[in-house]
Amino acid sequence: MTRSRRRLAETALTVAAPLALVVLWEIAARSGLIDARFWPPPSSLAITAGELIADGTLASNVGISLVRIGVGFSIGAIPAVVLGLVMGLWWPARALLLPIASALYAIPKIALVPLVLLVFGTGEAGKYAIVAISIFFLVVLNTVAGVLAIDRAYLEVARNFGAGAGARFLTVALPGALPSIFTGLRLGLGFSLIVIVGTEFIASDSGIGRLIYDSYQRLALRDMFVGLVVTGLLGWLLTFVVDLIERRLVPWRESA
Repeated sequence: MTRSRRRLAETALTVAAPLALVVLWEIAARSGLIDARFWPPPSSLAITAGELIADGTLASNVGISLVRIGVGFSIGAIPAVVLGLVMGLWWPARALLLPIASALYAIPKIALVPLVLLVFGTGEAGKYAIVAISIFFLVVLNTVAGVLAIDRAYLEVARNFGAGAGARFLTVALPGALPSIFTGLRLGLGFSLIVIVGTEFIASDSGIGRLIYDSYQRLALRDMFVGLVVTGLLGWLLTFVVDLIERRLVPWRESA
């Protein structure tokens, strides 16, 4: 199968699976197989989504959540990549910090929300902080793994040609670790979306998480389902954007 045909097949399957799920959901709700009071048919959700878009509720809450994710993700990911590269190249840093990073990574980040909000407050700083913390150790560990997977011969060749530590950092370690870095970033975006929605449940008066929770409290189930569907679409969109960037920066991975 040629590459173009494979991409076409992948696109068709990507669209077909959720479309089939929506059709089955619609049929089940309309036929009474599931209780439409608790599982509103997708056609009614489309009407509700249109109403939320028309009055600006959906766009404003989605925008607020995306800003929180974007700022927090940047604060967490950039230093995580730098630290991961340092740990991968320099064994004393790895020996000192890897056990700590591994231990802190294992803590469910949603469990840290009360502590983070206590330290940083319930304002925007607290939300940025919880997103940054939720992805920091994940990206660090993936970056370290990417550097350690590089053939040591490349580093030796760079050293033999007179490349200093900075040059090896930028020309060998960073490009070689990019596939693992992007894996960490992709997973981190999913983590950040989960954490920010959970945080908005309990410590926010805005955002997609708050929209879902308020709808639940009012028993406005259609609004709640719209929020859930939009959250899922955001997760897919964020992953898609990372994939596009990766194809630009790591073209050899796609060809492989």
